[in-house]
Amino acid sequence: MAASRRDIAVSVLQYGVGLAALAFLLTQVEFATVNERLRATSPTTLAAIAAVTVAGVGSRFDTWRAVVAPFDRLGLLAAGRVDLAVNFVNQLLPSRLSGRLAAPFILRAETGIDYGDATAAAGVHTGIYAVLYGLTSLVGLAVAVGRIGTGLLLVLALSTGLYLLAGVVVLLAGMNLTVLDRVVGVFAGLAARLPQIGSALAARIRSIPDITETSADAFGRLSTDASVWLRYAVGWAGALVVAPGVRVWLLLGSFGAAVEPVVLLPLYLVTAYSITLLPLTPGGIGVTEATATAVFLGLGVPESVAIPVIFLDRFLGVYLPALLGWYPAAELDLSTL
Repeated sequence: MAASRRDIAVSVLQYGVGLAALAFLLTQVEFATVNERLRATSPTTLAAIAAVTVAGVGSRFDTWRAVVAPFDRLGLLAAGRVDLAVNFVNQLLPSRLSGRLAAPFILRAETGIDYGDATAAAGVHTGIYAVLYGLTSLVGLAVAVGRIGTGLLLVLALSTGLYLLAGVVVLLAGMNLTVLDRVVGVFAGLAARLPQIGSALAARIRSIPDITETSADAFGRLSTDASVWLRYAVGWAGALVVAPGVRVWLLLGSFGAAVEPVVLLPLYLVTAYSITLLPLTPGGIGVTEATATAVFLGLGVPESVAIPVIFLDRFLGVYLPALLGWYPAAELDLSTL
């Protein structure tokens, strides 16, 4: 179905808001100072930042291997192509979950497994991701109480709750198809009551991938397999908690700042970046950086440090892999998605 003029106008507006927010943040950066700081950073620290970034991306690749392992042996290169292509599509669409609607198609194209199995693997990947993110963000939210403003705390609580909601809905839909329509309808109705973003959120909830009858059994086996959850959780933690936490810690140190206690830094990051789930801008661009900057200002990091550190972390952890994902995505016929 061709996109309506309204849909196109909304997409243009979302891109505009995201780019405007990002542009505003960049105007607050003293690039000469940032360049000086980075040039003064020891080669060992720069190498450590590069190493932890590569390790984080590799951990993310392994989450796909975890959900595909019960069906077929997936090599690291093939898993990387799937992850990078999905990440690329994520940056083109307004919400992280909406971007994952392309995952079954990409997974089947890259691995050759049955479409029902690909749908189950992609659905379980999305569900586990959302549950782990929501739970981790919830802990980060709890330890951030009293350190960041109430308004920002409420927005992050909303996005955290939506992560948990999305994960539960996706996993429940896959394990019990008979309650899918009712559950989705209830949650979509609740989301529609939210001001400003309600209709968009309701649309995203209703657009959760259809789990076909052929993939129901596979979905049930995957979502209840402890070994899948364990392997996925290890890869997820490496990619979303450890790697960004260490990278931001190293970047903050190179800029002469810190967050105390340092052990909570990864949790603050997960919570700050949870805003990406809200369908505000494609891939959360601009809004995510602004929200994360506000969180770090509340944690006592100077604005002159928080903005470039957050931007560098997002570039290394999200935007650079997304750019690399253009190549495998370009080989797919995305017009059929």
